Amino acid sequence: MGWAPDLAKMDPGSPGGLLGFDFHLSADGARLIEINTNPGGVLLNAMLARAQRICVPKHMSSATDMSSIELEVMKVIEVEWQRQRGTLPLKSIAIVDDSPTEQYLYPEFLLFQELFQKHGYHAQICAPDALDYRDGQVWLQGVPVDMVYNRLTDFALEEPGNSKLHAAYVASEVVLSPHPRAHALYADKRNLILLCDSKFLTQAGADSRSVAVLSKAIPSTQLVTLANREFLWTNRRQFFFKPAAGYGSKAAYRGDKLTRGVWAAIAEGKFIAQELVRPSERQLSPDSQPLKVDIRCYAYQGRPLLYTARMYQGQTTNFRTPFGGFAPVLTVA
Repeated sequence: MGWAPDLAKMDPGSPGGLLGFDFHLSADGARLIEINTNPGGVLLNAMLARAQRICVPKHMSSATDMSSIELEVMKVIEVEWQRQRGTLPLKSIAIVDDSPTEQYLYPEFLLFQELFQKHGYHAQICAPDALDYRDGQVWLQGVPVDMVYNRLTDFALEEPGNSKLHAAYVASEVVLSPHPRAHALYADKRNLILLCDSKFLTQAGADSRSVAVLSKAIPSTQLVTLANREFLWTNRRQFFFKPAAGYGSKAAYRGDKLTRGVWAAIAEGKFIAQELVRPSERQLSPDSQPLKVDIRCYAYQGRPLLYTARMYQGQTTNFRTPFGGFAPVLTVA
């Protein structure tokens, strides 16, 4: 927690919602390149996987039970509530993000709203500035809000538009999931520096098997500093550079694509340099350009709920490549 914002040092009592573990498949096996809180796509991918069952050969199957994903996601929300509020009844949930109707994954917000309503909860989608905080309660359009399903990328609630949500969370007047502590513990990219450091892991009490797995699975990662800046620039083709609090591949750069101007901005910010692990590729047809692939595992409290792939061209994952985007992950029996 040494580099975490002050708000993240507050422990609300729950794990903090789903995590997304993103992997590249290399010749040396799966390599963990990133961990995310509030990973998008879980309900969309559950729908996609079920829709494609009709064309899946009998000897192939999904790695997890696709029929129960919505129920498992609902359990995550309810465990988050119970860990923060005990036996108090949950009545209303707000799905919160900046300009939600303009978000690329807005259709998934609608799926979450439908899921919550199906289980008897009042559910609305809104921007954070639509919330009102008064008399020890968060309100939305005259309805008290018990819980916020948080899709914001302002992970420490520092922006002015999030001030009411910040105040309510500090006062423990609303259940927030994912919360700032979860991001600090799992999704801050600087944590990867520690998670691949066998000496640190051993000192922290990890068992020898965990140390061996993490050391192999996580690419070597270091903080960009004044001391190593010249070395990293000279050897930039071997690294991928990411902002410590980044998300969605924003401001992330492959070293061989860096310009001097971008490098100057990286050197002045809080960035990590991660050993470059090239993604695997899939060929959709003999005459098509291959698509790069990464694998995402949605998990909660150490248990995988769903695997998906993201297919793309370019430096980083995106949803602009023709025939790219999400794709189911199948295993061979």
